[in-house]
Amino acid sequence: MQTMLALIFPGDHRRSRGEIALRAGLLLFLVIWSARYFTIRLVDLGNNPGWMHLVHLVIHEAGHTITAMLTENHTAVVFMGSGLQVLMPLVVMLSFYLVNQDAFSAALGLWWTGHALLDVAPYIQDARMLNLQLLSGGTGREVEGHDWEYLLDHWHILSRDITIAAHVATVARGIMLLAFVWAAASLVYDSYMRDAPDLTARH
Repeated sequence: MQTMLALIFPGDHRRSRGEIALRAGLLLFLVIWSARYFTIRLVDLGNNPGWMHLVHLVIHEAGHTITAMLTENHTAVVFMGSGLQVLMPLVVMLSFYLVNQDAFSAALGLWWTGHALLDVAPYIQDARMLNLQLLSGGTGREVEGHDWEYLLDHWHILSRDITIAAHVATVARGIMLLAFVWAAASLVYDSYMRDAPDLTARH
């Protein structure tokens, strides 16, 4: 049991009441702010993605650029836009977990990962419709397609775009929900550990 708890909640848990309260407030804000992402239709999310989409977009474009510097494989370059968009917050999550040993911060990194994945879902759903406004200012139909139109067509699954997008959205929302549960559990555990006797202290 102790080993499992140490895996879920690594690091030093003797935090002050003030720090725990600040973290609880941040989590409550994030849960309330994220509520729309659990109910909004993907087509509506694509048309009104919110300000976090701009963060994802910067990383997305960096994914294309960095990959193009490393390989001439066109499919890899196209995929790593969305790929880095999801991979970056996952690396942040692992850094908080493995280096900082901070379960709460790692949970927020996991939430970011889920949010980044959810941001990809409308893009996938739009593979055949090509109605989404792109960075160029036009729609995919006006600029002859976009990343996921190319990828799904390349993999011969273009006709399944809506189904794939729905599955991606479900997984993304599951990850975000898991992150909230993990963060809340870490606050409870930190509160318990703060008030628990320090068995390592000398008497």
